[in-house]
Amino acid sequence: MNFRRGRREDYPEINLIPFIDILLVVVIFLAVTTTYARFAELKINLPTSGAAQTPTQPKQIEVAVAESGRYQIDDAALGEVSVDEIAAALKKAAAGQNDPVVVINADARAAHQSVVNVMEAARRVGLGRITFATQSAP
Repeated sequence: MNFRRGRREDYPEINLIPFIDILLVVVIFLAVTTTYARFAELKINLPTSGAAQTPTQPKQIEVAVAESGRYQIDDAALGEVSVDEIAAALKKAAAGQNDPVVVINADARAAHQSVVNVMEAARRVGLGRITFATQSAP
């Protein structure tokens, strides 16, 4: 007796439709939640110049700011003074110089207000070129 005569064997099928639906939802989720970086779109080619470097360095006024709040302009020690006194010392140091650069050498633990006082004094005197001296890390 052969009871299998009229039956055919069914092979298991893999239904791909639910799999495709889940992948589509994941793709939509990733597309919505992804942030795009705008800075990657900027490709800048800076202009070049054929001009020679200027052989003369601009005149510099060295201002040192200590951790304790004391100031020194070039070789003149000022101690703890007001903005007006710093401005007077900067004006004296800049006498006879054409648009000097003020270089601020501030201690790493100096108060922020001490550095701002030097910048305010330079603004009052009319010295607009200010830079900060730093050390390179070892």
